[in-house]
Amino acid sequence: MPKKWYNILPDLPTPLPPPLNPATKEPISPSDLEAIFPKALIAQEMSQDSYIDIPDEILDSYIMVTRPSPLQRAVRLEEKLKTPAKIYFKREDLSPAGSHKANTALAQAYYNVKEGVQKLTTETGAGQWGSALSLACNHFGLKCQVFMVRASYDQKPYRREMMRLFGSDVSPSPSSLTEFGKKLLAENKDHPGSLGIAISEALETCVKDDSAKYSLGSVLNHVMLHQTIIGQETMLQFQKLGEKPDTLIGCVGGGSNFAGFSFPFIGQKLKGKIDTEFVAVEPTVVPTLTGGKYEYDFGDTAEMTPLLMMYTLGHAFVPSPIHAGGLRYHGAAPTVSALVKSGTIKPVAYLQKEVFDAAAMFTRAEGIIPAPETAHAVKATIDLALKAKEDNEEKVIAFNFSGHGLLDLSGYQHYLDGTLT
Repeated sequence: MPKKWYNILPDLPTPLPPPLNPATKEPISPSDLEAIFPKALIAQEMSQDSYIDIPDEILDSYIMVTRPSPLQRAVRLEEKLKTPAKIYFKREDLSPAGSHKANTALAQAYYNVKEGVQKLTTETGAGQWGSALSLACNHFGLKCQVFMVRASYDQKPYRREMMRLFGSDVSPSPSSLTEFGKKLLAENKDHPGSLGIAISEALETCVKDDSAKYSLGSVLNHVMLHQTIIGQETMLQFQKLGEKPDTLIGCVGGGSNFAGFSFPFIGQKLKGKIDTEFVAVEPTVVPTLTGGKYEYDFGDTAEMTPLLMMYTLGHAFVPSPIHAGGLRYHGAAPTVSALVKSGTIKPVAYLQKEVFDAAAMFTRAEGIIPAPETAHAVKATIDLALKAKEDNEEKVIAFNFSGHGLLDLSGYQHYLDGTLT
């Protein structure tokens, strides 16, 4: 297991545009963030070091979430597709929380505890992040308040109960617990919510509680950094196999699983050492990378966050309540966005029905049920494997199996009953 996280910031083709203070439009200083983040995470957010040591306590906790995770070959899927391509997938679904999110949740909980924080507030879409942070807070002895996007709160009750079982307080967002939530509910009592709204509620709760800090599951640099243990493990595993991946694929909401899987490889490509291609997959109803604008925007709906340079659909955007709740975010991580802008990453988008078709094929071939978010990467993988078949090319394709779908079976029920749109 790697002992350091990889930081892509020093290797970007051009420096990342800095976050801006929304009032002054000047770059924010580290002290501006101390109300919501511990100092260690702020330092990581700003760091220009290529590698950052992982503390022993976090390495020990990573064993609990099955690090290092396997790189598995999808032999039966290859046979079903009759493709000459080799298909590999990185098993981030084996964590007790069910996804890759624990890689940063454990790190963030650890650094907060070290600085005397007693409680973390956060948002969650499909519940993967909320589950992971709940696990991490329980592990390190923190209280946790989760604002879960209302559409997912209703669609995915068992992930909600997982968070509660770990000891977290979970509220549907928009909620009656915050001024912003009450305002939105007054306008629409059936508001489906969005990640941007849930972020606003978590931030509002944090700044009113001196014992609390805020924790984010995607988008910011320190989150991307923690997830790079995935890609570094994958790189070592491919070296053991004597293989070089031609294409790496991941789904993108905010960008954390895609970044964690691909950034160590992208760093090598930017240095001219490999020629791997990188594909980021999103839903057509939330076309952030394929249809958004590259500009400064707020990370939340209530305009409480710094302005970030990213691909965005606008911070007031409220997406359709698709089952891939983790991909219902209006923006994408600034690092991922910059690499899409430079042409290093190719974005693609798919409809919900074709994504579930791919998920069903994968499940029946490999016996593993992907989360609806992960199924987007499965769909892109199948398409590229069929293209390799058409071209008779022996490609090596790998995707990040970012989470399992065992708590998403209501979505699969709609699919199997023919009521999924």
